Amino acid sequence: MRTEGPLARVAALVVLWLVLGAASAWGQSLESVVMPGAVIKGHADVEHECGECHVRFSPSSQPQRCLACHRDVRADVRDGAGYHGRLKEEQCRRCHTDHKGRDAKVVVFDEKKFDHRQTDFQLRGAHRGKECSGCHRTGRKYRDAPQDCYSCHRGNDKHREGLGQRCENCHVEDNWKVARFDHGRTRFPLLNRHARARCADCHVDEHYAGTARECVSCHRKDDAHKGHNGPRCESCHTEQDWKATIFRHDRDANYALLGRHRTIECTACHRAPLYSEKLPTQCIACHRQDDSHKGVLGEKCASCHNPEGWKSGRFDHDQNTRFALKDKHRSVKCESCHKDPGMREKPALECVGCHLRDDRERGHKGRYGGRCAACHVEQGWRTIVFDHERDTRFPRAGRHRAVKCDACHRDGPFRARTDDRCHACHKEDDIHFGSFEQKCDTCHLPDDWRKILRAATDRFCRGGTEPGAHRRDDDPPKAAFWIPACAPANDLPARPARRDDGRTPDAGRRP
Repeated sequence: MRTEGPLARVAALVVLWLVLGAASAWGQSLESVVMPGAVIKGHADVEHECGECHVRFSPSSQPQRCLACHRDVRADVRDGAGYHGRLKEEQCRRCHTDHKGRDAKVVVFDEKKFDHRQTDFQLRGAHRGKECSGCHRTGRKYRDAPQDCYSCHRGNDKHREGLGQRCENCHVEDNWKVARFDHGRTRFPLLNRHARARCADCHVDEHYAGTARECVSCHRKDDAHKGHNGPRCESCHTEQDWKATIFRHDRDANYALLGRHRTIECTACHRAPLYSEKLPTQCIACHRQDDSHKGVLGEKCASCHNPEGWKSGRFDHDQNTRFALKDKHRSVKCESCHKDPGMREKPALECVGCHLRDDRERGHKGRYGGRCAACHVEQGWRTIVFDHERDTRFPRAGRHRAVKCDACHRDGPFRARTDDRCHACHKEDDIHFGSFEQKCDTCHLPDDWRKILRAATDRFCRGGTEPGAHRRDDDPPKAAFWIPACAPANDLPARPARRDDGRTPDAGRRP
């Protein structure tokens, strides 16, 4: 076999390239020969590029080539808008032709038979009988014709642009002289007396656009307040009648007019023009000159007074404070407790806050602490309400009732808990030298130490045994305990049953 070398293969490729290039040149020259004529000026740049507009052997694909360049038409077709967007799918060449020369018209259609309903602008009223050239200017595309009234009727505007460019707000297409403007569709509907006003009363020189909507812009000369109440007339007045006032101070403001405030003039409080400053609501803001206390009691006038009148006010100490005035406290002057003239400091609620000196000089001299209310009341210091039997765990019985408080409460009440065992107070009186384990109430009664319970005598007493040589101040024998002669009155009842706490009901106990 004969093997071709690399040089032979390169030569074959060169020959193939020359053949294909010749075929392409022959195709282009063939298209130039069969071209029916020159294209219009708009297509002149692509006249020799047939593929820009035509697809070989596929005439139905040509519209896509047209839309590739005519983007505005392509947008209408895509959105279903305009004349082209409403057409059924057809070939562009049914209406548009080319190759008729540079100055040929590619838009060929009968204007008299053209259905304008296929466009975005419907011909209504007087527009139906007009010539196409009235809106579609020569040299411009049909689609570029304006759709707003003002673009065509600028020269007919007798308002000289005073009403803006929205002619359709008042006029219709049947007749320009027929105006049917609906003011209710604006931001200022005409209500009540405004409905009877003339347009020129508000729209001076037929200037409608930008007309002020504030009341004061038209009614400044009618302002009986001379501008003091500000420009917001609608806060009090309506279109129905200027004299009818709708403002309610209790409802529309944060300050209800009560008592004598209802009869005073507005300017008595609103000295500055309304809305220019926020008026304070404290009494002192208007009544500083009326303060008979000269500022000593502070600025909270409402704590004692009310709007019915300065003299009719009364401070309720029981309801408005945490310290109700009872009995003698009701007749005490305010400054007796409220040392601060302005009452800014809160006085102490405890009795010693005011009566410490009375306790030190004429009372307990501070030994009983500060809980005065445990024994005393506001009715008087001499009235004692403390009940030892009710208020403590040590009911006083027998001779304990006549004992003074200091005899047991040597450190004063409430300071330290007092031992309630008999031996705590009667250790020096124990003639048994502690032989009975300091349980005095096992035998003795608080009425008298010499009264012995029957059960105790039966158990411990030994007739008339004398103490012998032992004296009370001697040490008792180690192996025995000393029992004195029991009282002859051993006819006392038996010892009562013990309570749940292990004590007898009659046994004396200390709090």
